[in-house]
Amino acid sequence: MQKSFSLDGLNVGDVAKISDLNSMELPSKFFEMGLLPGCMVEVMHKAPFNGPIGLHLLSTNNLIAIRKSEAVHIFVEK
Repeated sequence: MQKSFSLDGLNVGDVAKISDLNSMELPSKFFEMGLLPGCMVEVMHKAPFNGPIGLHLLSTNNLIAIRKSEAVHIFVEK
């Protein structure tokens, strides 16, 4: 069994599957864009100084940016 960890622990270029979300802490717009459990994501960019994280949602081919404070509520498996 793979261990889940928060999305902010990924590096640029890493691909992982979303295993769980703390939906109470995330805006509904993320769910509408396809950020759901089972979705594969690739980290495209990480801004310095706890800036936003750019993600490619492979299942929907969407590119989104999320705050680091939001990324800690998204759990992934590599």
